[in-house]
Amino acid sequence: MRILIVEDDANTADFIVKGLRQAGYTPDLATNGKDGLFLALEQPFDAVVLDRMLPGLDGLTLLRTLRGAGNNTPVLLLSALGEVDDRVEGLRAGGDDYLVKPFALAELQARLEALLRRGDVKASDTVLRVGDLELDRLTRNARRGGREIELQPREYQLLEYLMLHAGQVVTRTMLLEGVWEYHFDPQTNVIDVHISRLRAKIDKGEERALLHTVRGAGYCLRDAGGAVESG
Repeated sequence: MRILIVEDDANTADFIVKGLRQAGYTPDLATNGKDGLFLALEQPFDAVVLDRMLPGLDGLTLLRTLRGAGNNTPVLLLSALGEVDDRVEGLRAGGDDYLVKPFALAELQARLEALLRRGDVKASDTVLRVGDLELDRLTRNARRGGREIELQPREYQLLEYLMLHAGQVVTRTMLLEGVWEYHFDPQTNVIDVHISRLRAKIDKGEERALLHTVRGAGYCLRDAGGAVESG
């Protein structure tokens, strides 16, 4: 897989290029924002590793330009700016993930793997299905059987994430990062509250449950029967 690395620090760039090459990727390097934008727009890449502070064109401007051009290549932002507001700004600019410097190469690779897995979902997969539950990703409409389900924005994001990982145990950390875009645990019950509300909407009144709690592990959306849980 081809990975574009846009990084002006020679040592960091060399560290990433060598590590990704050893892991079996094909890395391409741009050392400034203008060259990085040109390559990202002109050539196909499976993912982009983008430094936030770049000469010529900063990383967030590059990212916004890329998204404005309709390019949806997964982007992992790198930055020494690690405050919550900095991460939020990067994600809202169009970043898919945000990694604070200094970082371990193993974590960078793991985050890239996660982004690439998301990218495997084909554009044609606009309707997700688990049992008789359907979610239209274009209209954001959900229904179970013939029943329409009204979802708040965060509930939609939560359900979409669970359906994309149908049959898998989804941990609290995965939900915090994938739905709330937190890379830390705020130690609140926000996940429990939203899971409870979502469960009430998709399982209440149904003969079988789809949203299951896996004790001590997380949650799983699967069509495996079982009693409908409350709460």
